[in-house]
Amino acid sequence: HTGGISGYTYRDLTDDMRPIMQHWKSLDIKFDAIYTGFLGSFEQQDIVKEFFDMFRTDDNLILVDPVMGDNGELYTIFTREFAAGMRSVCEKADIIVPNLTEAALLLDEPFNGGPYTHAYIENTLRKLADLGPKRVVLTGVFFKEDELGAATYDRETDMIEYVFTRKIPGYYHGTGDVFASALLSGLENGFSLTESAAIAVNFTAESIRRTYEAKTDYRFGVNFEQSFPDFLKELKLV
Repeated sequence: HTGGISGYTYRDLTDDMRPIMQHWKSLDIKFDAIYTGFLGSFEQQDIVKEFFDMFRTDDNLILVDPVMGDNGELYTIFTREFAAGMRSVCEKADIIVPNLTEAALLLDEPFNGGPYTHAYIENTLRKLADLGPKRVVLTGVFFKEDELGAATYDRETDMIEYVFTRKIPGYYHGTGDVFASALLSGLENGFSLTESAAIAVNFTAESIRRTYEAKTDYRFGVNFEQSFPDFLKELKLV
């Protein structure tokens, strides 16, 4: 991320994406899961949709984190039209992981800053599922000011469940990436949607807590590395 940081450099590799896809296809590479996060342009959205079509199988899982904004605001490089394009990416996903800001953008609705009601969250989850994905995990959910967590929805069972933890003061970059990655780890290791969301909430919250207590520069992300031992125990990998 580049939040709070200036003078950075970057290299746009969009033109390399299709040749890489074709090379992987020529090698008959298969993926257990496909996970997308930040996309920087309409062209990247189109390429990612092509990637889904090229590498989707009956056995793999496509997870889309529709990274576009937070705290009620679009990231400055994006427009409302970009949100409409991201909606078409989400249509091809098995599971999407938006925050409340991104949910409002995907649904083209005004942002609600919370605290939320169960009716609002459950209505939002069902409308997001109507875009196409079978399952939705909505982050940034809270009914009380001292809590924060996620809501899960499985369209096939129509089941909605919640996972919460104690809210830690401050704003931390990269927590959405940490959460979605941990969520996918749970799903790929045989845990249910809600169990995986609980693993992700715990891992993300513990990473934030370490960062808050260490009082390190928030611009450099959260300390997820030292949370790996507990994370691996939850995944029953150690």
